Amino acid sequence: MVNFRKDWQRRVRTHFNQPTQKIRRRSLRRAKAAAVAPRPVDKLRPVVRCPTIKYNRRVRAGRGFTLAELKEAGIPRLVAPTVGIAVDYRRQNLSEESLAANVARLKAYKARLIVFPRKGAKHPKAGDTKDIDLSNTETVSTVGATLPIVPVAEGISEIKKSDLPKPIEGGAYAKLRKARSEARLQGVRDKRARDKAEAEANKK
Repeated sequence: MVNFRKDWQRRVRTHFNQPTQKIRRRSLRRAKAAAVAPRPVDKLRPVVRCPTIKYNRRVRAGRGFTLAELKEAGIPRLVAPTVGIAVDYRRQNLSEESLAANVARLKAYKARLIVFPRKGAKHPKAGDTKDIDLSNTETVSTVGATLPIVPVAEGISEIKKSDLPKPIEGGAYAKLRKARSEARLQGVRDKRARDKAEAEANKK
């Protein structure tokens, strides 16, 4: 056939180097961890819900913290990336429960944070941890090992009860639907009340 005479050997892609690449990636991760030690390799990620109704009961690590979460935790948005906190400018907080959970996560990380002074710096800058012995500092390879992702319901104990919103009687969904219906029918009801008042006035 004509189709087999188009130099197909040059277009074939093989993957015989997969085991070797796996070893290479592992060695590079170890070299990176040793180079930045005792600093962690990865960044702190927020706790977010998986999308769609099927998976929204699960939680996972998100892309980054929102500006509202950083503001509540008292961390400037330009300082956060420099201390190992991932920031996502696009994500928005849709519930106060997740906002409180991520703020508590940021505060827990901030309490354990140790900011090393720059090499060769004679005077420590604002935010640097003073009087620290780097030789006795334990190496933390991953932030996830220190602050793992746990479901929001299990992490409620770390959050103050006063920070959580009070439960809405009848459910939040029914409350929102009722408010939307009242806003949509407000004009019709006002017109009906005016017509009724005018009709009563004309009878007199």
